[in-house]
Amino acid sequence: MEGLGDMKPVIVVHGGAGRIFKDREEGSRSGVTRAALKGYNILKQGGSALDAVEEAVTLMEDDPHFNAGCGSVLNEKGEVEMDAIIMDGKNLASGAVSAVKCIANPIKLARLVMEKTEHMLLTDHGAQLFAKAKGVPEIPGEKLITERSRERWSKNLEADSNPQEFKKDPGTVGAVAIDSEGNVACATSTGGLTNKLVGRVGDSACIGCGGYADNHIGATSTTGHGESMMKVVLARLILYHMEQGMSPEEAADTALDYMKTRVNGLGGVIVVSNSGDWAARFSTKQMSWASVKDDQLQCGIYTGEIQTRSVAEALGSK
Repeated sequence: MEGLGDMKPVIVVHGGAGRIFKDREEGSRSGVTRAALKGYNILKQGGSALDAVEEAVTLMEDDPHFNAGCGSVLNEKGEVEMDAIIMDGKNLASGAVSAVKCIANPIKLARLVMEKTEHMLLTDHGAQLFAKAKGVPEIPGEKLITERSRERWSKNLEADSNPQEFKKDPGTVGAVAIDSEGNVACATSTGGLTNKLVGRVGDSACIGCGGYADNHIGATSTTGHGESMMKVVLARLILYHMEQGMSPEEAADTALDYMKTRVNGLGGVIVVSNSGDWAARFSTKQMSWASVKDDQLQCGIYTGEIQTRSVAEALGSK
């Protein structure tokens, strides 16, 4: 392609770390695969890392298998409140929204916050007013609620329920990418924790916790127990370890290990370095993830599992 940079594009996505029930494995796998292929297609055509991560996450927000957008878990009042962040590694610009309701794609709103305001994070009512001003369509909150989310919510209200069990459900979706110009970006979106307090904001909307991107180092998106990730500023911690010379995999493992020993928190991360190396690592039982590099698609859910096929093969079987 004429005029493109000579960096090989890479995209990695995740569909949340936690416990993925057998009946949801297939849907999770195909969801992250579709998202990775969508993002990679944008990168292959010379599109930006920013567009690639936004589109990949949008696709997962629209997929009811994931706790983001449609399929988000419900707060204590039985409503969906969503958080999202996007970040541009070129100039460290970032946009985020928190506790937003009644919109299909919080990640698109986060991008608008980044590009159309002087701010980085809009919340709740203010985010809603901004969405309206920018012509983002409102949808009825019920449209985002799946049968499964409602079921999980009401089970949690039962007297002998164990809310901790439900907190192990996969959280967030996210994507990181590097484009042919060598720019990196990250995007993260979530419905948060089942039966969370109204107005609770987790790591996903917080820069350095739910995601971080810097062309000088790389990009990362995180998933897992939000409060734990906020305590250790997980996304920025990973990139710090990379600045010190660690590979993406070492940096991810070191940071996850620290979070586990220091605050007893579990999670997962995807990382891409500014040289195009990548990693998908997690301390939970499972995390659905997929990556594309050099026209090779890889994906997995279990520790140590890597399924590999060519992009052509994957597109052929869709």
